[in-house]
Amino acid sequence: MLSCLVAITGWQKDYQTAKTIASEKHQLMLLNFSGSDWCGPCIRMHKDIFSNSSFLQMADTSLVMYNADFPRNKKNVLPPLLKKQNESLADRYSPEGNFPLTLLISENGSVIKSWVGLPTGNAADFASVVKSFCNSYKKTYD
Repeated sequence: MLSCLVAITGWQKDYQTAKTIASEKHQLMLLNFSGSDWCGPCIRMHKDIFSNSSFLQMADTSLVMYNADFPRNKKNVLPPLLKKQNESLADRYSPEGNFPLTLLISENGSVIKSWVGLPTGNAADFASVVKSFCNSYKKTYD
């Protein structure tokens, strides 16, 4: 079921895969730090923005996505390697521990843009802003 969900929504299962795809396609990567079972704004962001068709259509053609999740409920515990990977990403990109934190990252790992908390506007507004960054980034390779 999870693999079907990943394929439908465009979220990669691990960061290294996302990074490899972003590098091969010369696309930005959207890295989202969330607490999927305890952070209200994180849950809203995934429901209202990341699951919205206008955002998903833009993401499908413009960027690579990875969600660094930090669940707290025992039933949602991540596999040890995935947990370690997410903790390493948090050490590098979110030392303050902000949730949700959404980053646009270049294929070499540089932060292009960051959003702390829920972005303003609706999913289409957010998709438009993200798309403009993706278009600007893509021009450096055209």
